Amino acid sequence: MVTTASGNIPVLSVRGGTLPEAWEKAILAVWEHGAAVRTEYDRKDSSGDYIDPPSKDCTMLIEVTDPFAEPRIHKNFPGGPEELEVYRQEVVEGIHDHWVDPADPDKWTYTYHQRLVAYQATESLDEPQAGRLSVVDQMASIIEKAAEAPHSRRMQAITWIPNADPKTEDPPCLQRLWCRLLGDGEGGFVLNMNSHWRSRDAYKAWFMNAYALTDFGRVVAERMSARMGREVRLGRYMDICDSFHIYGSYFAEMEPEIAKMKTEPDYRTRAWPSDHPALMAMTEETRAKLRQSPDYMHAHSR
Repeated sequence: MVTTASGNIPVLSVRGGTLPEAWEKAILAVWEHGAAVRTEYDRKDSSGDYIDPPSKDCTMLIEVTDPFAEPRIHKNFPGGPEELEVYRQEVVEGIHDHWVDPADPDKWTYTYHQRLVAYQATESLDEPQAGRLSVVDQMASIIEKAAEAPHSRRMQAITWIPNADPKTEDPPCLQRLWCRLLGDGEGGFVLNMNSHWRSRDAYKAWFMNAYALTDFGRVVAERMSARMGREVRLGRYMDICDSFHIYGSYFAEMEPEIAKMKTEPDYRTRAWPSDHPALMAMTEETRAKLRQSPDYMHAHSR
């Protein structure tokens, strides 16, 4: 692990053809070259000494050249097909947006879908009427800008509410999506999407985040195509994270996975194609459950 004597956080960059390949490369890079940095979550014993080792941390740039290439699902991300599909629907379809009520301590302060399609700046998340501005559908704004000026550099959506989020215990990790269209040489467009993150749990959050956000990008491309009357497809996905970290409390859990990545470099032995029969069965079972749930009915009744 790199020491922080220089005072500089390492800046690392990886490229992978698929989501699982990029994830493994990023995990190995921060594991081997990340800086030792203490976190606010490190456990201490009764005498005040740390139980957990420092985290491994870096600023990370991850390029996924074809985010829908197969195999698309890593077998070893923390979770399973059910959790992955629920999270995808949370980000892409907003099935949990009605859980957002910052004034209620038993509910959430945000979802990414809610911030991207129903962003509302405010003075305070805890006081519903405190200086609230009108709701903005940033996804719709991106699509309209694409139709108006396909070459625009202004197609972006943010999540951060500067008056309110710094005061909360759980502010958004995702900060911004930026989109740019380039011609594909055949009369259509390729949507290049960058996501910018202030903080990211490399092991327990990245894969599900990237899986859901690339599907969000697919939907944006489809809506652009319908609005513009020209084919738009999602191209490479760029993931930029200020603090990409593995917590010290995970090291024992991570070490066997790291060993597998090193002894068997072919990530495909640890990945599923999206059409794997077992994966498809579990995903469809999850979708059927969700279609009967109040969350799904609420999201699709608007």
